[in-house]
Amino acid sequence: MHDKHTELLQQLTQAYTARYAGSQQSHARSLRVMVDGISHGARTWEPFPVRIRAAQGAWVTSEDGQQLVDYWQGHFANILGHNPREIVEPLLASLQADYGLQTGLPEEQEITYAEMLTQATGADQVRLTTSGTLATMYALMIARAYTGRKLVVKVGGGWHGANPLALKGVSHSGSGYGGVDSAGVSAAAEEEILVTRFNDSNALEELFREHGDRIAAFIFEPCPSVGGFVPATKTYMHTARALTERCGAILIVDEVITGFRYCASSATSLYGVQPDLATYGKIIGGGMPIAAVTGRRDLLALTSDSASPRVWFNGGTYSAHPLALTAGIAMLQTLKERQDTLYPALSRRATELRNRIEQVFADRGVLARCSGAESPVLGAGSLASVYFPLQDDLAPQGPDDLNDPRLCDVVLREQVLKLGLLLAGVNVVHGLGALSTEHGDREFDVTCEAFDRIALQIKGMPRRQ
Repeated sequence: MHDKHTELLQQLTQAYTARYAGSQQSHARSLRVMVDGISHGARTWEPFPVRIRAAQGAWVTSEDGQQLVDYWQGHFANILGHNPREIVEPLLASLQADYGLQTGLPEEQEITYAEMLTQATGADQVRLTTSGTLATMYALMIARAYTGRKLVVKVGGGWHGANPLALKGVSHSGSGYGGVDSAGVSAAAEEEILVTRFNDSNALEELFREHGDRIAAFIFEPCPSVGGFVPATKTYMHTARALTERCGAILIVDEVITGFRYCASSATSLYGVQPDLATYGKIIGGGMPIAAVTGRRDLLALTSDSASPRVWFNGGTYSAHPLALTAGIAMLQTLKERQDTLYPALSRRATELRNRIEQVFADRGVLARCSGAESPVLGAGSLASVYFPLQDDLAPQGPDDLNDPRLCDVVLREQVLKLGLLLAGVNVVHGLGALSTEHGDREFDVTCEAFDRIALQIKGMPRRQ
């Protein structure tokens, strides 16, 4: 880390500690009983995370009483903002009707939800579970059982949860992706998980030429979050479909983030591609814990009690929880009813914010860009990231570019920017995050003022590690 990074981080840390003293006290308490004081690695940062006591719309309120414009939005799940009435009211009605806590029995809501999800995505069938991690794990188990093969291809930087079948090539080493990322997984993971570059069709073709008859599945996200939400090109998506079909491998598209984010369906539907299996989470639960594996009938048939061999997909005690179904139905219905206006409005607002942020940095003489911008297939979308290229002509294609310290100043994005914006009343992840329908003019003004403050502080700072 450059000395000037260290100096500014020390200044920001001191100011942050003073501003969020209550959160610091809570963090000290949490460390006594929780590993790192949290329940998810993405919810903490140095020197300690902000703890909140309320959330509404585009805003969260910290324990310290600080109001923050929030672009994390429940791990990008809250497309309608925090605690929207469209979701909260049905949940309250369920509880008031003596219905909502776990029963452990099948119910009609489950059928309704499954019908809505399959109709929206064009899938034959669905199996529900409780998290995106489990959904991707089950999808890969199905693919390996169906093909009788072991090799899994994934994108460098791609995150499919703490899924032992895909825990390789998640973290950037400084020179690239490729290593196994967790202790405790099978030693075979090193050989059985193959890592490729996102949006590099030539690399993907070469990998399939060499290993095609042993590949069980290719799993990837249409817009990797650590890749600045840069979307897959149409060529890459169709190459993935063609190669998997040719080699008899299963195409799994991880839509946990992108599902229902760009339209009231899957992101892949906009490419004109139907994957063999897809995984969903986040938005489809309306803020409640639910996830899904959707896909071909013959593949999901392997999860049946009568299948032989059988993929043991039992989902978990809280699979298809009544309140999760209530919230999920309300969310899917709302998005379907409002899709003609909601998605275009989100895209317009996201474009406006990206342009304003880039102009703020340009006015201060700081080289910064917003990724996740207009795509020929997905449009503008409502996911974005701010990054600091070392050269003006960088055209990032995904995680390999945006997380390479030889190409971008990762410390500025992930540490300096994070603390600087929190001090000015804005919470971001990977430089920005996700817009909701509740982010409007007031929120944009606060956001751009916050970016202007941090731009002044980093002006002229060498951007290298």
